[in-house]
Amino acid sequence: MTDSTRLALVTGASTGIGRALADEFARHGFHVIMAAEDAEITAAAQAVGDATPVRVDLARPHGVEELYAAVGTRPLDAVAINAGVGVGGDFARDNALADELNLVDLNVRSAVHLAKLVLNGMVRRGAGRVLFTSSIAATSPGPYLATYAASKAFLYSFAEALRHELQGTGVTVTALLPGPTDTRFFERAGVLDTRLGKSGKDDPADVARQAYAALMAGKDHVVTGSARNKVQTTASRAMPEPVKAKMHALMSKPGT
Repeated sequence: MTDSTRLALVTGASTGIGRALADEFARHGFHVIMAAEDAEITAAAQAVGDATPVRVDLARPHGVEELYAAVGTRPLDAVAINAGVGVGGDFARDNALADELNLVDLNVRSAVHLAKLVLNGMVRRGAGRVLFTSSIAATSPGPYLATYAASKAFLYSFAEALRHELQGTGVTVTALLPGPTDTRFFERAGVLDTRLGKSGKDDPADVARQAYAALMAGKDHVVTGSARNKVQTTASRAMPEPVKAKMHALMSKPGT
């Protein structure tokens, strides 16, 4: 990595959308700091090429601080706050509280923590781009993925609010809203036996290309993937919340 190389940070980068985003940044001349909690991050960084792996648990505050320390003194040109997890099932009767709270810690708390750290330096320099991976799930209540959908709604709102606050600073914020994507999310969230788990899925590489283009263009948000995702997101604005909740339940209820 030379002093002239642009620097990007991607969390949740060992697989899925995060790995595809790392590939996309590297392809456009960035050195990429790739973070994830699993050992696969080392091989993923080697495959990307111009990348540095950092293995940290971002669901813990010390993990976020450790990652930021690993960045060092070099200015970050772009950050993709992408790490997240899902928990499928009945919140009140089935799901473990520890799993739900871990989701909140990773999807929400760590995103706020890392954003606070990286945005401070970007604002001082008057330049930088931040991408938050939300989801089209942010636009609807999410029965049987209740905490996950709520976390993505938080990220979408948070990104849009920060974007407004940062007007005129040279720093842009973009929210990424992918639809169902071909990643390990469905297996890890325990929703393979749902209509959602069995539905068609977008290619993470396509999602990453669209996300990168929107980030570099300074857009406020981007709905990636199939036309179905865009139609669903647009239609949800006009639907009553109970109707959206019922529709989501039909897709995400276990055993459907």
